[in-house]
Amino acid sequence: MALQFNDAGDLLPAVAQDWESGEVLMVAFINEEAYRRTLATGRMHYYSRSRKKIWMKGETSGHFQEVKEVLVDCDEDALVFKIRQVGGGACHTGYNSCFFRRAESDGSLTLIKDRKAFDPEQVYG
Repeated sequence: MALQFNDAGDLLPAVAQDWESGEVLMVAFINEEAYRRTLATGRMHYYSRSRKKIWMKGETSGHFQEVKEVLVDCDEDALVFKIRQVGGGACHTGYNSCFFRRAESDGSLTLIKDRKAFDPEQVYG
């Protein structure tokens, strides 16, 4: 398989989806090295655009993502990782999923999750 990293500016969107429930937990970016590390270790690695470096999900929080399956789209420039979330949640704000709000027709956001999976202050300081 030849993923199209160069055609996409070296970064591909990476969707992390719970392998059992199908819930989308987060969306991030992955470069070729992060992809190789993910496949080699079985744990999700992403590329941080703000920090300009590869990071392994859970390296700070202990909330790892174990890869169960990798899906590639037809253009080979987007990935879905079916993962098992280990520990707390996927979102750094404390929710299980980064998608805990719904956009309303007036542009406002409505909270759709009633409680957090963990306290981010205790995890990140």
